[in-house]
Amino acid sequence: MLQKIFVACVALICSLHTFSQTASVENIVTDAEPKEEEAKEEKKLSITGSADAYYRYDFAKTKANNLTSFTNSQNTFALGMASVKFEHKSDKIGAVLDLGFGTRASEFTYNDAGLLAPVKQLYLTFSPADWITFTAGSWATHVGYELLDPQLNRNYSMSYMFTNGPFSHTGVKAAVTRGKHNFMVGVANATDYRTVPEDMINKKFLLAQYSVAPGDNVGIYVNYAGGQFPDTSKANQFDVVVTAKVSDKFSIGYNGTVSSVSLWDGTKNTDRQSWWGSALYLNADPVSWFGLTLRGEYFSDKNQLKVFSSAIDGGSLFATTLSANFKSGSFTLIPEFRVENASESIFIDKNGAAKKSYGSFLLAAIYSF
Repeated sequence: MLQKIFVACVALICSLHTFSQTASVENIVTDAEPKEEEAKEEKKLSITGSADAYYRYDFAKTKANNLTSFTNSQNTFALGMASVKFEHKSDKIGAVLDLGFGTRASEFTYNDAGLLAPVKQLYLTFSPADWITFTAGSWATHVGYELLDPQLNRNYSMSYMFTNGPFSHTGVKAAVTRGKHNFMVGVANATDYRTVPEDMINKKFLLAQYSVAPGDNVGIYVNYAGGQFPDTSKANQFDVVVTAKVSDKFSIGYNGTVSSVSLWDGTKNTDRQSWWGSALYLNADPVSWFGLTLRGEYFSDKNQLKVFSSAIDGGSLFATTLSANFKSGSFTLIPEFRVENASESIFIDKNGAAKKSYGSFLLAAIYSF
C-alpha cells in the first residue's frame, strides 16, 4: 500500500512539473499542496477493530462452573465485544485510542466507570531514534500469552493465568531494541488502576520485560510486574512466554507464571504466599482455512489466594481446551470443548452437588477488520 502511495505521489509531482511549462508557478503551488497533504494523512492514520458473539453450554446446566474471564453465561447467546482502534503516527510521535463495548471490555476495565469504562488503551509514543520508544498513558499488559481481543487468540475462552494476572497498566515506559534483544522498563499505577481513589494508598508498580529472538521462528519473553496495591497488599509476578514455529502447519506456545503475594492483616503485611500456573498451546493448521489449538493448563492455588479460596487446604486444577478455527477472510468461527479437573470439589453438577470436574461447549463468531 505504501509503495502505491509513493508511486502515485511521484507521478503527481512529475505531471505538475510538466504542466508548469504552460502554467504559472502560483497556480501549481495552489493545486499541489492540498493533494500532497492528503496523501500524507492517508499514510498516518489506521483504523482496525473487531466484533464477536458466542454461545456457551455447561453440561452441568449452571454458569457457576465458569471461573475464568469473559464467558460467564449458560445456555444463551451472548455478546462479546465491539472494538475499534485508532492509531495515528508521524516519524517520531504516535497516539493510540482503543475503545471497546461489551462484556469483555467492561470486565477488562472493571476498576473504571463513566467515560473511562470503554477505554481499553489510550497512550502516546515518542521515538527520538529507531532503537528507543517512550510510551505514556494506559496500555494492555505485557504479562502473559493471551490477549484481550478475541481475534488475537486461537482459544476463545481464557486461561486461569490470564484471568488472575494483570490486565492493564497506566504510567510511563521505555523500550529499547538492540539487534535480536529488546528491553522494556516502566513505572505505573497499581495493576488495573487508571486512577487511584484519593482515600487509598497510591504506590507505584515496577514493570520490566526482556525478549530475544534466537532464531527466525523462536521468541522468548521474560516479564515482571510488582508493587503495592491500594489495599496495601504487595505482589510480585514473574512470567515467561515462549513461541516456536515448527513448520508452516504446526507451532507451539508456552506460558509459565508465578505470583507471590503479601497480604495486609490490619497492622502489617503477612508472610509471602504464592499461586502459579503453566500452560502449553499446540497449534495445527493443515489448510489455510482450518486450524486446531489444544491448550493444557495447570493452575496451583495451595495458599487459597484465587480459585481455591473456599477450600480448606487450597488446591490445584488442570483445564484442557480444544478449539477449532474455521476461517473465511476476516471471519472466524470457533467451536470449543473444555474439560476441567480439580483436586477439590469446587464445581457443581446438574443436581447442585459439589464435584471435582465439569465440561462445557462454546461456539464463537469473530469478525475483524
